[in-house]
Amino acid sequence: MITPFLVRLSRRVTVAGLLAATLLSTAPGAASAPRPEPPPATASGPSVRPSAPAPRTVSAWLPYWDQEGAYQDALRHAGQLHTVSPFWYEAISAGRIDPHPGAGERRIIDGLHRAGTKVVPTVMETMKSGALAAILTSPARRTEHVDALMRTVATRDYDGLDLDYESIAATGDATYASVRDGFTALATDLCRRLHTLGKQCVMTVFPKTATTGRIWDYAALGRVADRIRVMGYNLHWSGGDPGPLADTRWYDDILTRATAVVPPAKLEMGLPAYGWDWPADSASTAATKHVTWKEAEALRARQGAPYRFDEVSGTPYFTYRDGGESREVWYQDARGITAHLPVLRKHGVTNTALWALNFEDPKIWPVLAGG
Repeated sequence: MITPFLVRLSRRVTVAGLLAATLLSTAPGAASAPRPEPPPATASGPSVRPSAPAPRTVSAWLPYWDQEGAYQDALRHAGQLHTVSPFWYEAISAGRIDPHPGAGERRIIDGLHRAGTKVVPTVMETMKSGALAAILTSPARRTEHVDALMRTVATRDYDGLDLDYESIAATGDATYASVRDGFTALATDLCRRLHTLGKQCVMTVFPKTATTGRIWDYAALGRVADRIRVMGYNLHWSGGDPGPLADTRWYDDILTRATAVVPPAKLEMGLPAYGWDWPADSASTAATKHVTWKEAEALRARQGAPYRFDEVSGTPYFTYRDGGESREVWYQDARGITAHLPVLRKHGVTNTALWALNFEDPKIWPVLAGG
């Protein structure tokens, strides 16, 4: 049986993968407390000003299908998280935004706020072909949709919204420009209205490289949004051949283009905390399976497979046999993130976004703290 989660997960990663397969400002976090004045100098020597806390540079998505585990993970690392985006809402039509199971749980919102972390829920969409385009290219329907989004943000003490709209990948060439510009118009209106209420406006976008085509307008979105999150994962995906989910050269291409039109302080590079378990034979009809880092490492230990690391891409992998079939698993861990962060630093990008909480190698947190 395919659960609703697997359908939605497949939609999210498949659309991103279709794009990736063709390839080879900071918005404030929690409000900081007033800094106390240093004590006066004494005869024994000058006073010492307390050092400022390290800046929070990480945001992360909180998956509703592992809500409690992800919430506890967020609390453990709240000192690094400026924003958590619960994956709580889905746009169904122009006037309808539906909640996922557990959406709006006040205990989680209040707990994250007490920890000093902003709560900016994600609204995603999996509309039928042409449905999103019809909304975006109609001024009246765009307004209806922004009204629905504003009603959603008003249901709880949220700090803003994150829009993860991906249907542009299925937009035909003839209508691409009008759909792209319609999304810019929608984002501009939404961000203006969110800012009027003192709330953040975040946009999650596909990676743009030399060979990608249908992508939202980075420059226009960068002018109106507080944050632009680039989904830096699924270079290889469930519908393709085995390989790394990310690559240092790919990241360099993505960030070269992104930082040319969006201030680096507004960018967050999305990092994977998961992987894919493929049949090694591309002609196999066996399913490709999604695995979190935790699941990948548990599988590797259970199979007695040696850990391998691809120095070129900066990602771990291993192989094993399932019955008579050879399988190949590529995923991401702390060592891989360590290999990728210098590319972010090269482009002045200090903020990252983790997909997703409670998927990850725990050792990535000190790596991310070191920037």
